[in-house]
Amino acid sequence: MIEKHVEDWKPLIHRVIESKAAEFRLLGYGDVTTEAVWNCLLKKVWRKEKVMKLHQVVEDVFHLSGHHYMSYITMETYQSDDLMASIAAVTNME
Repeated sequence: MIEKHVEDWKPLIHRVIESKAAEFRLLGYGDVTTEAVWNCLLKKVWRKEKVMKLHQVVEDVFHLSGHHYMSYITMETYQSDDLMASIAAVTNME
């Protein structure tokens, strides 16, 4: 089987990613986008190994749990500049 960088597989598995985003929305995770799911996979699941076979990439998308996704979203929120600015504004008001 052919191995490619996960970014090269993205166009082929777009519907799989859409399906995972829809699953998370049905489970009540809010406004989940395909891009957010993709970024979660890149940063949490494929942070070390980014050259894979197609079936491995699809398997990772299907196995992405709501827990891992929410952990990723929480960390992204903590690291966002907007949140830090809000904390600084509240701290300076006291």
